Amino acid sequence: MKHIKILGLLMLAVITFSSCTQDDDFKFTAKEPSSGISFTNSFLESYVLTPATSSNLGERFTWTSADYGVPTLVNYKLEKSITGDFTDAETIGETNGNELAVTIGQLLSYATELGLDNDPNTEAPDTGVVSFRLKASVGTDALEVYSPIQALTLYLPEQSTGGGGFAVSSWGVVGSGYNNWGAFADGKFYTTATPGVIVSYVNLVDGEIKFRENNAWGGDLGDANLDGVLDADPDNNIAVTAGDYKITIDTNDMSYTIEEFSWGIVGSGYNDWGATPDAKLYYDYTTDTFKAGVQLIDGEIKFRMNNTWGGDLGDANLDGILDADPDNNIAVTAGHYLVTLDLKDNSYTIEPTTVWGVVGSGYNDWGATPDANLTEIQPGVWFAENITLIDGEIKFRPNNTWDGDYGDANLDNILDRDADNNIAVTAGNYVISIDFNDVDGPKYYLGKR
Repeated sequence: MKHIKILGLLMLAVITFSSCTQDDDFKFTAKEPSSGISFTNSFLESYVLTPATSSNLGERFTWTSADYGVPTLVNYKLEKSITGDFTDAETIGETNGNELAVTIGQLLSYATELGLDNDPNTEAPDTGVVSFRLKASVGTDALEVYSPIQALTLYLPEQSTGGGGFAVSSWGVVGSGYNNWGAFADGKFYTTATPGVIVSYVNLVDGEIKFRENNAWGGDLGDANLDGVLDADPDNNIAVTAGDYKITIDTNDMSYTIEEFSWGIVGSGYNDWGATPDAKLYYDYTTDTFKAGVQLIDGEIKFRMNNTWGGDLGDANLDGILDADPDNNIAVTAGHYLVTLDLKDNSYTIEPTTVWGVVGSGYNDWGATPDANLTEIQPGVWFAENITLIDGEIKFRPNNTWDGDYGDANLDNILDRDADNNIAVTAGNYVISIDFNDVDGPKYYLGKR
């Protein structure tokens, strides 16, 4: 009898539990997010568009996740508008993830819709604005929410003829005096207005160099006789000392020259009139100009060669043309700027911009002093030479602020914004580059010399 009672109680418990599970079905109901969604990537002041880079990345949009209160698949649509009010909204990308990219080619097509033109002989504008927003929804476009509108300024640079807009040459600088005999990309040469003559503006360290094509050995050239003519002799390395140089090769007769050369920014608005090295301007072959991404302070500046006085230039008339008048200092206010110098006519511009820099225990104790600035030498390509790092960690950030900083959590040379993404470095002299055009994400290299 005792066994029968226990069995009866067990059966009753099972029936009772089954009844409860049948009556209490769980139902999840999504609700409209209270905080909305927003873009998290850093945007440029303007997007320089050239047909030659049409396949490159224009902008990678990233954003916060929409929280509908329950686990659910969220659909995101990136929309663009030419009018700016989205009465003409067009979906240009769709995903369930947190990023979408647009290419330079897409931005060029939007520039066409805006009626932009880079012909200086027409009255059409070369700058215009296209707007973007993100739409999040669940199911079939249910519970839609939108991000704030983000406007991007598109710029079509004038196509230069006869002295501007040159190309990258197949030749490069290699050696212990530049890239530790090929540990990273060779220093680039560029074509010039003279057929067969190529030029490189490069920072060297103490060591030896030679010249080769396509970053590859075989057919490399040096100067065994030190007679200013390149040859293929085995013992032809060229000894160099640290500094900034202009190297010119005439491939018509293989003659070459190496001369000290750099233009920089000096003044109370940057380095207390030369107490530290001048802000170096880097060559942009697409416009045949020299540029510097720089953080200035309230004060005055001017331009000079090779960090020395004599032949320095300012702007006495404030007409955008440099001159050698005695009273020609240029007043500046604190901020981050792109400074451009055109040596063909001595014109210059100083424009507010976003400047990417190096920060970390491996450089400036995480911001105790200003970051090491990189310069946008071509659209989307940021570069700096002669950066001294110490043992530690670094990352990249815009305008010396912790807003959209990048590191490399996966150690794949693709920058990301993961939490644990500091980049370990060892002490040395570095060439540093970031290419925001890469379709896989911002690609960087740290070339230790």
